[in-house]
Formats: sequence, C-alpha cells, structure tokens
Amino acid sequence: MRIVAYCYREADASGFPALAALGEETLASIERVYTDLALPTEPQYRPERDRLLADIQSNPPDLVLVDHLASLGSNADDTCHWVQQLEAAGAEVISLQDSSVDVFSLLQGVDLASQQRRRRLREGHARSRLQALPPPGKPPYGYRRGQGRYLIDRATAPVVTAFVNEFLLYGSLRGAVRFIESKYGKRISVSTGRRWLTHPVYRGDLQYQDGNTLRDTHAAIISRDEAAQIDRLLRRNRPLPPRTAGAARSLAGLVTCQECRQPLTISKTAPKTTPRGQAKPYLYLRPSGCPKTPRCKAIPYDEALDRIVAEICQVLPQAVAQFTAKIPAGTPAPGTRLQGQIEAKEAVLAQLPALEDSGVLDAETAALRRYKLRGEVATLHQQLAQLPPVNLQELSQSVSIPQFWLDLSEAERRFFFREFIRDIQIVREGDKWRVELVLVF
Repeated sequence: MRIVAYCYREADASGFPALAALGEETLASIERVYTDLALPTEPQYRPERDRLLADIQSNPPDLVLVDHLASLGSNADDTCHWVQQLEAAGAEVISLQDSSVDVFSLLQGVDLASQQRRRRLREGHARSRLQALPPPGKPPYGYRRGQGRYLIDRATAPVVTAFVNEFLLYGSLRGAVRFIESKYGKRISVSTGRRWLTHPVYRGDLQYQDGNTLRDTHAAIISRDEAAQIDRLLRRNRPLPPRTAGAARSLAGLVTCQECRQPLTISKTAPKTTPRGQAKPYLYLRPSGCPKTPRCKAIPYDEALDRIVAEICQVLPQAVAQFTAKIPAGTPAPGTRLQGQIEAKEAVLAQLPALEDSGVLDAETAALRRYKLRGEVATLHQQLAQLPPVNLQELSQSVSIPQFWLDLSEAERRFFFREFIRDIQIVREGDKWRVELVLVF
C-alpha cells in the first residue's frame, strides 16, 4: 500500500503533529510528505499541493493523509474541489484529526466551516504581525487605537505614569496600588499592577501570541531606563519576605539572626521626652519567633546600621576584586557581546530592502524574515537592559565611602542595600555580636 501525506502549516509551526501519533511503523510506510507554508498575504499559493495532484495523476497512491480536510483549501468550496480532484485521480483522502471520515458529510457540516473561519482569522492575525499592527482585542489601559497603532490615552495614561513613579520611588508594588486608588480612585489588583510594570506594551513594544516581541512600535509610557530599573527592583524584591519590599526602613527584610535562624523585624519603643521637649522613639532589630530560652536579645537599629555600613565599606571592594579576577583575561564584557549581536542583526535588517528590490527575496519572505529579526533584536535588547547599568568595580569604589551611606535617605539606602546584599547575618558571641554580609555575587 502506497501512502503519501500533505501538510499545510503556519510559518512558525514545526512538523506534522498528527503524523507523530501514528507510530514509527506507519511513519516508515509514508513515501513522501508534501508541505506548504501558510503565506498570510497569498493563501492560495500552495505549490506542494499542486505537485501532489500532478504526482497522483501519473502514479496514484492508495492513501493521502492530511491533518484536517480544511488544510486542503482556503474555504469550504475550495476544499471540496481539491478532495474531489484527489479522489478522482484514484487516491483515498484520510483526515487524521477530523471526527468523521465521511468526506462529503463533513464538508457540508459546521466543523469545516469553523475550521476555515479559524484559519482565516489566524491568517489575518499573521498579516497584522508582519505589518507590526496591534493584536486584536481591547487596547491596554492607558492606550487607545488609532492610525494603525496604539496611541497614548491622555485620560488614563497619567494613572499608569503615577503608578510607575510611585513604584520607582518606594519599591513597593502594594504601596503603588494603594497610592493610585487613594489619588485617582482607580482600583486594581496587585497582579494587574505587576502587568503594568512588566508588559512590553507599556515600554513601546508589541508582544504577540506566538511570543515574539517587536520594539518601538508605538509611544511608550515607561522609558527604557525606567524599565531596566523596574526589572532590577522586581528581581531584588522577589526573595524578600512579603510586605518588606517598600518598608520605611532600609534594613527591613535583610537581617537574620544566625543563632536562632529567625529574621529580625524592626520594632519601635514609645517616644520619650528629651530635655528639650522633643519626642524621640528608639528603633530595635528584634528576632521574631525566636525559639530559644532566653530569647535572643534585640539590637539597637542605629548601631546595627552603622556596623553594616562599616562592613560594606571594608568587604565590598575585596569581593568585587575577587569576582572580577575570576573572569578570564580578554573575555568581552556581556554588554559588548550583546551589543555586537544587536548590530549584526540590524545590519541584516538593513539589507532586506535591497534584497527585495533585486528579486532575491519576494515580499512575503522578506516580511517574515524582518519579523523574526526584529523579535531577535528585541530579545537581545531585553538581555542588555538586565545587565548592571554601570561598571561594578567603579561603583564599588564609590559606595565604599562611609559618608556616601550617611548622606542617603532611607529609601535611597534601601535601594543600594538590595543592589549589593542578599542577606545580613547577625553572629552572636556571648554578649557581643558582629555582622556578616552575604553579597549578591
């Protein structure tokens, strides 16, 4: 028995999934698989289907396997015509995924019509992707549709901008959610707020269902520098205990007692009146849930802060020097390597118009290649944005000066602590204690 197969698949799909389920013995008996790629702008262009019919007329096989009958044509009439042509040439058409093998009853039913409608929708969406048009559906909050792209909605975009600025200032996602509810009356969930911060559409990019992202397709609400800072803040806040990301004090969520393995929380005593009549509260770091008896003693917050700053100034330059010494000489910096890859792909992009004009590439192939290259460039830019913004060794020298830390506000100090420190261990030695830092690198 002679068997051939026909597959009509999307450009970003791979293989013939329906055949994989038939087993190795059946696959070995298939003489040839005719495969056409779906071209969104030319759905009728199927050279392999034409070649299949020509081969069948000269040497008909017993079976022609297809994944769906709908893959043979762009509409119901076209599909019916091709099934009749193949069967008139002496081959039996078998659909691997349709529920019925009765060809004509299936052609007259709803299944084929719905399959053709879904295919036309996918082709329309593919055409939109190649033209860098927004995906279907309601535009994201802060945008509206117009001129074939997303335009900033002046009525709602200020809410998103205020939310982003609040998060960048204090580093608290929940705090930013509460802020826009109190100021603008806009109530959103924490997951929605995280999507505002991380979704490419707010950074001026379009992300499609196939996972590809195109850069600079419309005006951005979040700038590239802000986006890179947001990504670093979210990455640093991920391992921290809940509700400490935007705490008022810079040491919140970072300090652990090595003796009892419990995190140290910040507690405050009642204010006491000073000789000048000013009320001043005292802050302590106290182990929460300490199981030891007697419990591990609390530590004055200001004293702990001074010791931690002194330890950073001493340890950080040495740790950075050891870290950079492990990098082999002559190894290019990650940023330089990524930038070189970006420039190489952009050079290929710049060549596409000339290749299209000279006839080396047709318009459809050039559009597909441009779409994929732009997606690869966007991925490389994303990797580049996640790298540290400055040279690590130069920055370590700057932050190794005690006065640098003393001049910062608590919010600024919290930002730099979490840039370099993963954990702060309080090591107790009798009535005394000392600080050990666990750095991020």
